[in-house]
Amino acid sequence: MSFPPFKRTLGGLAIVGQEATHQLASNECCQHEASKVDVCATRTRLKLHELDPALHCSVVGNCLSPAELRKLLAKHMDLTGMSDLEIHKKAVSAAGQRSDLSKALNKALDHRHAGAVQSFSVAKNAASLLERWKQAWAQGDITGAYWAVLTHKALTADLCQIVFGEVHMLSHLMAAANRHELKRFVQMERENAELHKRLEFERCKKQELVQERDQLAEKVRQQAVEFEQRTAQLRMESSERAAASFPRQVADLQTQRREHAERIAQASQNLVLQLKEELAGVKQHRQYLLEDLAAAETELQCLSGASNGQVSMAADNKTLLHAKKVLYVGGRPSSSPAIRDYVHRYGGEFLHHDGGLEDRKGLLDRLLPRASLVVFPVDCVDHDSVAKLKRLSERHQVPFIPLRSASLASFAAAIKREFIDCHSEAVPRFPLCLRHS
Repeated sequence: MSFPPFKRTLGGLAIVGQEATHQLASNECCQHEASKVDVCATRTRLKLHELDPALHCSVVGNCLSPAELRKLLAKHMDLTGMSDLEIHKKAVSAAGQRSDLSKALNKALDHRHAGAVQSFSVAKNAASLLERWKQAWAQGDITGAYWAVLTHKALTADLCQIVFGEVHMLSHLMAAANRHELKRFVQMERENAELHKRLEFERCKKQELVQERDQLAEKVRQQAVEFEQRTAQLRMESSERAAASFPRQVADLQTQRREHAERIAQASQNLVLQLKEELAGVKQHRQYLLEDLAAAETELQCLSGASNGQVSMAADNKTLLHAKKVLYVGGRPSSSPAIRDYVHRYGGEFLHHDGGLEDRKGLLDRLLPRASLVVFPVDCVDHDSVAKLKRLSERHQVPFIPLRSASLASFAAAIKREFIDCHSEAVPRFPLCLRHS
């Protein structure tokens, strides 16, 4: 900052307590070197009310949390219905006064940042104080160092201007970073809501198919009962007519009717089998969507925990792909960077081939022997590349995984099935045929 928000005098800051007043008086009255007094060596640390009023806002706002400030002011006044901003204003107003509340604020600041105050107390001059401020800034201990510097006996106006300016600009940078992270979080929440909406749609569709299957099965069962009753009746009639020496054409007619009923029953059974196969396909598709959603939810929690400074990745999954080379063939240019970051985040090495759009297909012969696992989306790769991948995988004994789609969620779910679920004792591990998948 070019100009500080506080006044500067020949002796340093404008408000430095009674010791600064004695210093100015001694400078004006004493004309000999022998009578000069080392003010920095004699004066003690500054109190909160002795600081320049322009510094109170930054000290109260940065060195005390809103919860601590509310708890402290609740002992001196009624805070019912007050917001954090109003409480901050009350504390800043009381900080410049010599009152019980100002003493309580000063005591709370000294108690919370006692370690920083003790560390900065060994500084004897402004240069040493500035060096310790830079060390604390590099380590991220800003709040404690800020309070220790502003109340140190060796503080000068120039050093106060430097410290105040850095903290002031840091608040702007933090606000901009928080806005960016909030925007990303809102976008992730929107994507999560869309995934939940898609899952609900698939669940409703599956329920409708199950109801339709049950209705068709009940209808087929009733038809089968009717056909059996009709067949039995026809057989009885046929036997009676044969016993009564009915003409041969009557027996033939009953036989045709029986065969027709059997064909209808067989068609109904085939329809039931077809519906069962469709239901199995719907269940499998639903399971894939659930796994994709679970993988997407896990990545969202990781990103959310990382934005808050927390470690949200499970300890068992940090080295999920450690020392493994994943060859990704095909895919979309928009999702490939995200998949690459996912592999790197879990300790793996990412190899990519676009399937022959820009990269030569001959590169697969050199890339595949280096890979530990081959992955390709079936909706974004050509048939020639897939056939070549199968031949090369069988030749070099490298397993491959076909993905349902080119999305990051589908990739994460497949990796989870391959390296986590497959090693669980509760889930059986089936061998993979490289020739017939």
